[in-house]
Amino acid sequence: MSFKGLKPILYGGREVWPLVEGGKGVAATNHASSGAWAAAGGIGTVSAVNADSYDADGNVIPQIYHAATRTGRHEELIRYAIDGAVEQVKRAYDIASGRGAININVLWEMGGAQQVLEGVLERTRGLVAGVTCGAGMPYKLAEIAARFDVQYLPIVSSGRAFRALWKRAYHKVSELMAAVVYEDPWLAGGHNGLSNAEDPTQPQDPYPRVKQLRETMRAEGVPDSVPIVMAGGVWYLREWENWIDNPELGSIAFQFGTRPLLTEESPIPQAWKDHLRTLEPGDVLLHKFSPTGFYSSAVKNPFLNSLVDRSERQIPYSKVEAGDHTVQLDVGVKGKNFWVTPCDRERARQWFGAGFIHALRTPDDTLVFVTTPEREEIRKDQADCMGCLSHCGFSSWKDHDDWTTGRLADPRSFCIQKSLQNIAHGEDIDQNLMFAGHAAYRFKQDPFYSNNFTPTVKQLVDRILAGD
Repeated sequence: MSFKGLKPILYGGREVWPLVEGGKGVAATNHASSGAWAAAGGIGTVSAVNADSYDADGNVIPQIYHAATRTGRHEELIRYAIDGAVEQVKRAYDIASGRGAININVLWEMGGAQQVLEGVLERTRGLVAGVTCGAGMPYKLAEIAARFDVQYLPIVSSGRAFRALWKRAYHKVSELMAAVVYEDPWLAGGHNGLSNAEDPTQPQDPYPRVKQLRETMRAEGVPDSVPIVMAGGVWYLREWENWIDNPELGSIAFQFGTRPLLTEESPIPQAWKDHLRTLEPGDVLLHKFSPTGFYSSAVKNPFLNSLVDRSERQIPYSKVEAGDHTVQLDVGVKGKNFWVTPCDRERARQWFGAGFIHALRTPDDTLVFVTTPEREEIRKDQADCMGCLSHCGFSSWKDHDDWTTGRLADPRSFCIQKSLQNIAHGEDIDQNLMFAGHAAYRFKQDPFYSNNFTPTVKQLVDRILAGD
């Protein structure tokens, strides 16, 4: 059966294909990939999350921090972020050569998000068509878009989240809301909006969730001509044919985040690209180790496995004898104010004997057991915090008021800025966080990629438009 195909939509004053490149930070989507996506007629997305800048010879400028304080390093980070995103937008716009459209993507939970977004838009007037924004509740997105006369595309995972954003802010700037991105919590890579009421182990069919989102939008007076962008799990468009021209759903566009990772223009290192070809179903883990506090999806590797194992070497404790906590812990801690169950004390003794000799406190009145090298790395990374998030569970940083969340720094997490910068710039893929969507296993199954074929972005977009 032939694929019935997509129709172009009007976006940014020109006709484009309803295909959005998912913006992936840090530096996993840049000018080369997004410019090529736009040149192929789609909507390319520059990641504005601590994007790369270049020196006069075209080499990436390392983001090195010199300030002695967290607040000082945070200011350095904001300057890096603005300069890098501006550079990426200008280069992407040149590559697009008037075709398609260029968006930028920001995470609302990144440190200094509003300052970065405003700084980038101020220096790229006329180049950016729209802003996609998620990872939080970006109420101010519409107001900022109006000030710079760009369109905005909020990223949500439910109709409930959209209604909250609409009623509080977006209804005031409805004319600039170009689309609503539905990011499926169980299918999309990177951070997502899985709520506490939803079970991470029980995926839900996206169709009724998107139908409910459309019904919510209609109830608020948003016309069906405003597309919902399906993000997460999209591979062959022929598998989504019943979504296209479907009156229940209204206008639909599709976002591709994982497939563009394996293109000639993709900036990720070759080792990362090669590893994508080896993945099997189930090799991407939906987890909650991110210091943002959000769930996120990444490839299972020794780095992620070590976080899983660390959290399993965890026991609750009390500061006084209470309930089942009837014995004092005698390994991994200093002092006697750690009361645990007899069973947990025995487990702790076994971990201690296996080399996990340090018990670190968590904000949830538990202890995790780590080796000496692990403890030193955790302490150093927490001390080196550069304030990349608005609220960081790992370091207790907060980007406003008194600069602290007031909670104990959490050793079950990790420095996400360090890890994402490392993997994007050629460090060991086994020892860093490797984001990918849950359909990444299809690289191995899809004959398009056989014999180690790596398409250009144009070849990939043409393939997608054909239904494959």
